[in-house]
Amino acid sequence: MMRPWKGVALASPLLIILLVIFLTPVLIMLPTSFHEYVPGKGTSDAWTLSNYTRILTDGYYREIVGRTLLMGAIVTALTFVLGYPLALFMARTTPFWRATATLLVIFPLFLNLVVRSFGWITILANRGIVNNFLMDIGLIDSPIRLLFNLTGLVIGLTHIYLPFMVLMLLSAIQNIPRDVEQAAATLAAGRLRIFFTITLPLTAPGILAGSILVFVLTISALVTPRLLGGPTYKVMATLIYDEFMLKLDWPSGTSFAFILTLITLAIIWGAGRIARRWSGGTA
Repeated sequence: MMRPWKGVALASPLLIILLVIFLTPVLIMLPTSFHEYVPGKGTSDAWTLSNYTRILTDGYYREIVGRTLLMGAIVTALTFVLGYPLALFMARTTPFWRATATLLVIFPLFLNLVVRSFGWITILANRGIVNNFLMDIGLIDSPIRLLFNLTGLVIGLTHIYLPFMVLMLLSAIQNIPRDVEQAAATLAAGRLRIFFTITLPLTAPGILAGSILVFVLTISALVTPRLLGGPTYKVMATLIYDEFMLKLDWPSGTSFAFILTLITLAIIWGAGRIARRWSGGTA
């Protein structure tokens, strides 16, 4: 009976530190989100819910929220489509090629995020590498707009967060017992059937974990959307930044930050329920 309490007692110092460091600043900012910002004067003492209801009533903010979620969904899907074959190759190849592929996958993480974003600007600009190549070979007559829109953001964020998806999938694939796949092969199951009936279902927890990680990181990213999206193509993170740093509208920025946090927590909670139902169904 005392073992659970001993665990709580041992973990309580760390929990207290985490609460003080992470939860206290959030609670301090929460009342600010219910005040009104008066241009030229600052935050007023009046209480209001308009900062939160604005997301639901104003089409401009609804579009930004929808754009952010769409961007997260597309980047998550692309990282999965690109990352699963790579992770499968890394898990099934020889140790030498596995080490080589792992190094190539994690190498972009050693580079500064700003440097990688500026690299994509060089590649995707109107007179960048991609457009110049397409015009040189005669496929297009004028540059294609690849920056300051959803296309540029998706390309840049997919490149940045692909390693996270690959590493999560690699761990899940390596945990699959090879005996299960070999047993299916001895029963005359083809490679495609083995993949869709054994490999893919057994890696579902890794797929779910990688998808949650990439989606949350994507919708909360600031640097890359700021550089590749420009000042006009806004997502939730850049909107929050502008409210705080440019407009000095702390009540609106705080409320938008809490809305983004609630969206993130709702996604994690929903994914957790899906994971529990899946594990219960396969148990």
